[in-house]
Amino acid sequence: MRATLLAISLIAAGLLPASPALADKEIAIFAGGCFWCVESDFDKVPGVLSTTSGYIGGSTANPTYYDHTAAGHREAVRIEFDNIRVSYDELAAAFFHSVDPTDGGGQFCDRGHSYTTAIYAVGEAQLAAAEKAKKAAAKELKQELATEIAAAPEFWPAEGYHQDYYKKNPLRYKYYRNGCGRDARLQEVWGASALKGINKGS
Repeated sequence: MRATLLAISLIAAGLLPASPALADKEIAIFAGGCFWCVESDFDKVPGVLSTTSGYIGGSTANPTYYDHTAAGHREAVRIEFDNIRVSYDELAAAFFHSVDPTDGGGQFCDRGHSYTTAIYAVGEAQLAAAEKAKKAAAKELKQELATEIAAAPEFWPAEGYHQDYYKKNPLRYKYYRNGCGRDARLQEVWGASALKGINKGS
């Protein structure tokens, strides 16, 4: 018992990494346009354990890349994280700084509902935290935001070739991200705060 308490104290002090047994895992679900890019960004955040691209919010079960748009699904990423190392509040704030939340018609070069931004909250605490993060982002940008905040319905993982796309196809991914103007637009919207909370050096 004392050994466990000591380990928790050391983790809280940042002197010992959380082990899988001590980690308190949570799930966050963010829709931020192209799920390849959201995966790439959040894989850089210390404390994020895994990311999964998928579809959410539509009217059908088991959507695919070819039919999710017609059924009203968004592209989204399910993020498993260790809340000892990173909080949901921090992830929500990082999410807003990784998208253009003022755009209600899509994200960057990708247009249509399936590419619009949303936070799908898992539970009441996340719902409140997401609303708080949205208000803070709106205050920082001095305008209303288009990002939807909603309780999470079922999340459907995308096809295997979409998972870790940026790792499997690094040149194609970089070409797509640059060509779509994602980072350039983030600089226009957020300035020095673009991708705040994302570890760009990793």
